[in-house]
Amino acid sequence: MTSAAHRIQIQSLYKRSLKLSLDWYIQRDLWRQKALEIRTRFDHNKNITNPKEIQALVQKAEKELQEWAHPDPYKLPTGPEGTKWERNLPPIVNDSHHHH
Repeated sequence: MTSAAHRIQIQSLYKRSLKLSLDWYIQRDLWRQKALEIRTRFDHNKNITNPKEIQALVQKAEKELQEWAHPDPYKLPTGPEGTKWERNLPPIVNDSHHHH
């Protein structure tokens, strides 16, 4: 059985792998296939208990994530740094009549 620290590290790695794949596959049907491939890779190694072997696999996966990083990651249009971020904000109203 893996330690709690390894489990958290692997869960983070899995989540980051899925998130990174969204940078490359914006269409959900295509992304879903990639997500299933990622899950299969993680499931293939889930019974490994040797800490050194687990760490080697984690390091390999971290390296793959770095190499696979998208040069222009996808951002939600209305999210921070998105194309519609803070677009059409209500005007700032200077209401000087309510000052005491």
